[in-house]
Amino acid sequence: MNGSTPAQPPGLLPGRLMSLDVFRGATIASMILVNNPGSGAIYPPLKHADWHGWTFTDTIFPFFIWIVGVAIPLSVSRRLAEGQSRRELFLHGLRRAAIIFALGLFLNSVGYLLNGSLFRQGLSEWLHTYLTNVRIPGVLQRIAVCYLAALVIFLRHDWRGQVRWIVALLLGYWAIMAWAPFPVNVHGQWRYVSGLWEKGDNFAAYVDDLVFNGPIIGTHVWSATKTWDPEGVVSTLPAIATCLFGVLTGQWLRSQRTEAEKTAWLMVVGALLMWLGQIWNFWVPINKPIWTSSYAVFMAGLAAVCMGVWYWLVDVQGWRKPFKPLVMFGMNAIALYVLAGIVARMLIEFKVTGTEGAPMSLKAWLFRTFFAPLGNPDRSPLPAWLARPENASLLWALAFVGAVYLVAWGLYRKRWFIKI
Repeated sequence: MNGSTPAQPPGLLPGRLMSLDVFRGATIASMILVNNPGSGAIYPPLKHADWHGWTFTDTIFPFFIWIVGVAIPLSVSRRLAEGQSRRELFLHGLRRAAIIFALGLFLNSVGYLLNGSLFRQGLSEWLHTYLTNVRIPGVLQRIAVCYLAALVIFLRHDWRGQVRWIVALLLGYWAIMAWAPFPVNVHGQWRYVSGLWEKGDNFAAYVDDLVFNGPIIGTHVWSATKTWDPEGVVSTLPAIATCLFGVLTGQWLRSQRTEAEKTAWLMVVGALLMWLGQIWNFWVPINKPIWTSSYAVFMAGLAAVCMGVWYWLVDVQGWRKPFKPLVMFGMNAIALYVLAGIVARMLIEFKVTGTEGAPMSLKAWLFRTFFAPLGNPDRSPLPAWLARPENASLLWALAFVGAVYLVAWGLYRKRWFIKI
């Protein structure tokens, strides 16, 4: 992290692609929203698909990785024009990726620092527990890897080479998942199989368990699964392709084409990619947890269509003021995501005494006191059709986003943009 700069906000500089800041801001605000429901009563679009398929929530992470890709040619081209060498750009990207990866590990570690286990167990036992249980993969970790890989490919290849890399990554991942054998336990007997796409029974899950788990190193994957991770090793390959789709888009937006041509091709190519992803779905199911090739193609197309809309509204038609709050989110996106993650964990780990005298998390107390009654038809001041548990949970999430927005507004007002 290079700190903050009190300069004039880049969103107001002439020539800046403000629609990208808006899209990034909308994406990070959505990510914070779906990550922080008040309770388990959640509307289906605000949850991930159970396995195959997708919901609104399943669009957010690929959108962010795609946006990271769009920003690469915009930033790198400017730095090259300023006289920086490709080696300097690579080292800058490597340092940035390392910081983002470290922030992801820090977020995965916050719970161990706040839950009081250090004082209960002592340093030696706590350190052993932490080192054998902390999750290594994560959202920021995947962003870091995808960013660095896409940057290197962009620095070494023109757009044709980048297309070849996308094809190789997507087809290579498909081939690995379809034909690479891995062991499964069938009625007490171990057999080697291939071509499975089921939850926990696929080649990507096998590799995650092999790399991150063991009798000596412990368990280092997502705690909800214990054996595989939604940001695992093999599924990062098509995620890199997602980022490269964004890189191609960034180069198109930098071209000398007219604004109408840029918008039209974003919409047309995006629609074609969505169609291709749906066709591929017949053989390779669209699936976010293992980031299938069909999912990567479909989401890249959907992101291009959304970007076409934002670009036309914000940069072409000049509708900037209505979307300024999203710009505020977009200008400090990763910093706000990290802040939201820390605050969310603090609300869970900090304990208070409940009405029954038993300890409960600060989040649970706040939700039960101020939000849960709104979802109870017998106690809510809202109309009966609004007094639903899902609405109470959603109001908590919206309030959480609103609190983060206040921080974003303060940073923007002070012209502090945290460069990561």
